[in-house]
Amino acid sequence: MYVDTFIQSRQKYQYLLKANYFRLDKETRFRKLIHIDMDAFYASVEQLDNPELRGKPIAVGGSADRGVVAAASYEARRFNVHSALASKIAKRRCPDLIFIRPRFDRYKEVSAIIMNIFKSYTDLVEPLSLDEAYLDVTYNKKQCKSAIKIAMLIREEIRTKIGLTASAGVSFNKFLAKTASDIHKPDGLSVILPEQAIPFIKQLPIDKFHGIGKVTAGRMRQLGIFSGAELMKQEKSFLMKHFGKQGKHFHEIVHGNDHREVKPDRLRKSIGTEETFDKDILESEKMMQHLYEMVEKVTMNMKRLERSGKTVNVKFKFSDFTQIVRSKTLNEYTVSKLAFWEAVEEIMLKVELNEKSVRLLGVSISNLDKREEVIAKGQLTLDF
Repeated sequence: MYVDTFIQSRQKYQYLLKANYFRLDKETRFRKLIHIDMDAFYASVEQLDNPELRGKPIAVGGSADRGVVAAASYEARRFNVHSALASKIAKRRCPDLIFIRPRFDRYKEVSAIIMNIFKSYTDLVEPLSLDEAYLDVTYNKKQCKSAIKIAMLIREEIRTKIGLTASAGVSFNKFLAKTASDIHKPDGLSVILPEQAIPFIKQLPIDKFHGIGKVTAGRMRQLGIFSGAELMKQEKSFLMKHFGKQGKHFHEIVHGNDHREVKPDRLRKSIGTEETFDKDILESEKMMQHLYEMVEKVTMNMKRLERSGKTVNVKFKFSDFTQIVRSKTLNEYTVSKLAFWEAVEEIMLKVELNEKSVRLLGVSISNLDKREEVIAKGQLTLDF
């Protein structure tokens, strides 16, 4: 590990700031990006609201008998309980695991407070989900030249105002900032400076590259690529041959080239909701009742977000865990609940369920109307 790359203690930060450690070459200009990720967000909110759950292994989502874990507390993660794990397996790994029903309205409420904290520092905030976001603080509302100091202030503000912890990564591009935020979780702050990027990337295991999942990592290992150093040796043509367009992206990020901007008005591809049932549903009447409630919820969310859409999608997951999605595209953009519901009814008339029982239903609207993205740009400065 590169010790100077990962700095955790407040005392060491203050020393390096005073020593002007983060001054770059005068001819060089870099953006200053922060990636902030809340620590075990759903589970942490539940422990915040219910002190009796603090220090205990909890899983949000599912139940001891069915479903999947949506989020796990760090106490549960010690037993290798993690998101997307089947609840039955989670319970076997951690017999004392406490299952909590998700409260998404509450998570959204806390997320709104967090996002407002971010926006008090910069308008260039790109939320990735309720609990994480990119911030471009090159030019910021506090007129603070140090991205590291801003990250420290934001984390402290989240702690004092809400009572939760967040991890942050500071660097000059999205890939490195995101990677840095994962290094010292939970409650950590890590920095990758421009001059440290290539040495850091070289020693990074291939499965630690953001955007390279288990399957892709496995394919890379078959090609003899186990770390950034080995990935760096590959020609772009070689990577594109084996990984298509993604190969070009891998070639860019491994050389420290990630020019993606922080987009505050990041366009959503769809707006939807889904529900996993306590007991599988076979009766079409019950399915229609749940689907109607979902259409109402999706329509309300679209009106709140001031969006309209053309394509209605219905997702079915069956008791054997197979799933299908059926869609209907309307003639024009709309936010009409009636139009969406009529499309769902038409889908239900045509879909062949073959008397399979359903464990999950979902409704989403895609093919959304396009919006202009306005990105404020400011003067680049030097100190990180």
